Amino acid sequence: MRPRDAILRHPSAGSTDPMPLIRDIDHVAVAVESIEDALVLFQDVLGGTFVSGGDDDESGVRAVRVQLPGLRIELLQPLRDDTRLQAHIDKRGQGLHHMTMLVRDLDEAIAELEAEGFETTGTDRSRPWWMETYIRPRSGFGALIQLVETNERWDRPAEGLAVDDVLAGRAIWADGRARLRTAEDG
Repeated sequence: MRPRDAILRHPSAGSTDPMPLIRDIDHVAVAVESIEDALVLFQDVLGGTFVSGGDDDESGVRAVRVQLPGLRIELLQPLRDDTRLQAHIDKRGQGLHHMTMLVRDLDEAIAELEAEGFETTGTDRSRPWWMETYIRPRSGFGALIQLVETNERWDRPAEGLAVDDVLAGRAIWADGRARLRTAEDG
């Protein structure tokens, strides 16, 4: 990693350059044992509004995205005991899981990070609507940081979907979108 004085001289640090490495913060994810319990705080007390959510049957995780003023929260709940998320909660407890930042060009972001000695992992370009990598926590000062290149808008509410659908397991993530399950989904 570069010395701090070199970082402070980075061309995009503190500038109004229209092309910095990060274009926006998408969300902060919180690992919870119960989304329903967490919604008491994030929706009922803090006033968040439901945006989207659903189950990822492959990873065994249920997600609910809630919009607060200036920040979207993604609540993540394990659906099985054998998930990475459950292992995370078992080891670290409930709490902040990761922060997701949007980048204009994933390859450029990875190259710049790695050139400066920051390790990335889990790079996945298989979904054109959500190409991602992570900055390892040991390089991210203890934080897991997800970097995503996307042309989609993730701040718009999912049509025809309510938080009760997600909590009841009637919603899934498919092709990058939350939607109601069909008979073919199982």
